[in-house]
Amino acid sequence: MEAVLMQRAAARWRCVGEAATGGAGQQPAGVVRLGAARRAPGGAVRASRLGPVRAHVSEERSREAAAVAEGEGEGAVGLFVGLPADVVVSDGRGVSRPRAVSAALRALRLLGVDGVELPVSWAAVQPGSGGWFEWAGYRAVASMVRDAGLDLRVSLRTDGDALPEWVADAAAADPDVLFTDRNGRRREGCLSFAVDELPVLVGKSPLEAYEAFFRSFADEFEDLLGSTIAGVTVSLGPNGELRYPSYPPGSNGADGYSGTGEFQCYDKYTLARLKRHAESSGQPLWGLSGPHDGPRYDESPESSAFFREPGGSWKSAYGEFFLSWYAGELLAHGDRVLAAASRAFGGKPVELSARVPLLRGSRPAEAAAGLHGGYGPVAEMFARHGCTVIACGVEARLDAPAEEVLARVEAACAEHGARLAAESAPLAVARDGAGSAGVWLSAGRTRPRQFTYQRMGADFFSPGHWPLFVQFVRALECPEEAHADDLPGGERLTVPSASAAPEGARAVQTV
Repeated sequence: MEAVLMQRAAARWRCVGEAATGGAGQQPAGVVRLGAARRAPGGAVRASRLGPVRAHVSEERSREAAAVAEGEGEGAVGLFVGLPADVVVSDGRGVSRPRAVSAALRALRLLGVDGVELPVSWAAVQPGSGGWFEWAGYRAVASMVRDAGLDLRVSLRTDGDALPEWVADAAAADPDVLFTDRNGRRREGCLSFAVDELPVLVGKSPLEAYEAFFRSFADEFEDLLGSTIAGVTVSLGPNGELRYPSYPPGSNGADGYSGTGEFQCYDKYTLARLKRHAESSGQPLWGLSGPHDGPRYDESPESSAFFREPGGSWKSAYGEFFLSWYAGELLAHGDRVLAAASRAFGGKPVELSARVPLLRGSRPAEAAAGLHGGYGPVAEMFARHGCTVIACGVEARLDAPAEEVLARVEAACAEHGARLAAESAPLAVARDGAGSAGVWLSAGRTRPRQFTYQRMGADFFSPGHWPLFVQFVRALECPEEAHADDLPGGERLTVPSASAAPEGARAVQTV
């Protein structure tokens, strides 16, 4: 099977090389190279995932492809796949189903994927409020990725179920440390941005706790930074994204939810900041509370007195005051967290990144999430910290609204000099179909540096998903040759279900 995949990968490599005959160093339109070559520290060229395939390609073709890679490094798209959220056991000490993980890594390497993304739970590594961290399980996964010949991108999660129990205890003692809507409902797992610098976590501020988490990771994995570990992503809000939790609990704003969302400014700490800002602006009455006519979770902009057109109060002097302050609080939070991450990883050979949501509902929905100023101020703030913008929730097939929002993000990044990456919605190709899915990545207008496909799990290697993902990868490299049967004879590279093999004994096989 490995020989078969190498043969097919060699064909894909020839597709890139032959299309490049228009001139040395020129990347053909419509072709995306998945990390044809990597430059390792010290200037050496590191072989790509397709490295073994070069034995099947002439020396001349190899030199030609290397010239393309050297001349167009900025045009390459690195393809990563998210590892399961539970790849490390809850106490952080071991790997869940290690044989299955090893088999999956091998399958991805043979397919030509550049690397994997590892979600790291703050709750797993710091179970107590002291300075002790448990990295054994994540260290084991990093070693498996290195041995598989893949790159690793790490997401340091500090939101949702990744909050440690000692942080949850602090929130139970003082519920106002959590985001709160106008009805007093608390958002579990979401610390209010207003407490970033307040000693509300056993005498420490959330910002101090985040930085300690970041520094512990940087110290523990220093030997792998810049070699196996290519990048680190830090969490800036709900689902890791730079936004307020404006959507209803249990919703991430995608798949069927079309409401505007609610403002999350009703905890006592945020209200205190609003009051101070209103007083300093000479409008003390504007700081007594959030908008009295603000939208409900499921309201459309047209039915909301605040956002309706015409006559909505968001276009009034008060509306502009509130929305500008609300967006400014979000940006200030992002700036504080990225500054902490920059201190922790400063001078280390690793790319820093964070997630930004693609909100396709409406401009009012963006405003409720804290993006009233659009993506320009966000890109400027990311660029200041040398941080890559990850546009999340990208579908395999972009409709016109999604394409428009992604283009706005890309334009903002281009204007302010911020790097752009992208991350898919969960199992996007299974929902959108394959075919030419992913060809949008070859469009210069919206092409990211990396694309992370989310996420491995029980369904990733299923017959209903894996063949579509294989085709998705082919469409990235050679869009004009993408078709349903990626492997000769209709073979499919799969991982058998749990019913077909004992737990922990799954293996990659052809069926």
